[in-house]
Amino acid sequence: MKLIRPLAALALLVASALPAPAADAVFPPGLRLGMVPLVGLNTAKTFPGFESEDGSVKVLITELPPAAYGEVVSAFNSNPAGTNGVKQDKVETPAGLAYFTTESGKAGETPVRRYSMIVPGAGFSGYVAVQIPENAVKIYTDEAVRQMFASVVTRKQVSADEQIALMPFKITDLADFKDVRTLAPGSSIILADGDESSGYESKPFIILGVIGATPQAADDRARFAQEAALQIPGVRESRVTMSEPIRISGQQGFETRIDGVSGKDKTPVTVVQWIRFSSGGASLRIIASAPREQWPAAFTRFRAVRDGIQPKG
Repeated sequence: MKLIRPLAALALLVASALPAPAADAVFPPGLRLGMVPLVGLNTAKTFPGFESEDGSVKVLITELPPAAYGEVVSAFNSNPAGTNGVKQDKVETPAGLAYFTTESGKAGETPVRRYSMIVPGAGFSGYVAVQIPENAVKIYTDEAVRQMFASVVTRKQVSADEQIALMPFKITDLADFKDVRTLAPGSSIILADGDESSGYESKPFIILGVIGATPQAADDRARFAQEAALQIPGVRESRVTMSEPIRISGQQGFETRIDGVSGKDKTPVTVVQWIRFSSGGASLRIIASAPREQWPAAFTRFRAVRDGIQPKG
């Protein structure tokens, strides 16, 4: 009996890390992917996902393009045995069949166990990365992580208020844009008349985001703005039609307009980029696009969104 008691205690400790059977899935703010986190894990403060109190156990959750899931499935099927000590597996979830890998590695000098999982979503692929230090693997076991993966669920939409609340500024005027979608939690968001399934290019849309350090000299800012505008993803055959300094909400800014084509149908579009420069920290970058025949009405809405952006606090 003396041998049984320590083993029983260890079994209870390990079992305690499993997701609670009847617990509800938790969705990180702004994301459409959620799960029942392992016992002892709470919503992370600095990234989307969960972590232990000391931050050593991490569960990162994010969204990838919809094609990513199919690419991973193909890779699994072409090499089911895995390579270089990477174990491959799959598990049924409420969201669909999930594929995941397990491997050992190091975080700095600390030996860790790593897991990567992908699952299908409506218009996206859900991705989860888990890192567990070696001294915690007896509690957060392979089976515990597998059961957490098995609890993965998706939701069709995230409310506009929830997504906007993550941004480092207030958006006070949505200008009747109905589709609101986070591109990068806390740093980039799109307001659109179209949606992911039909594509955004054929209708007006506006992207609001923050960018890192920007030039301080006026000439450097002009060059920076034009180069950034000509590198806007998805716009081809670009031609700058206007580029000049302006003031945006009392701050130095730059407006650049380009004509080009966008989307698989090569829709002729007019695009405006506004950059509101900051003397320190992140600057605001706004990219707005509309089919050329819809431009006059769309531009009025774009300006309403831009002028309605206010600082928090």
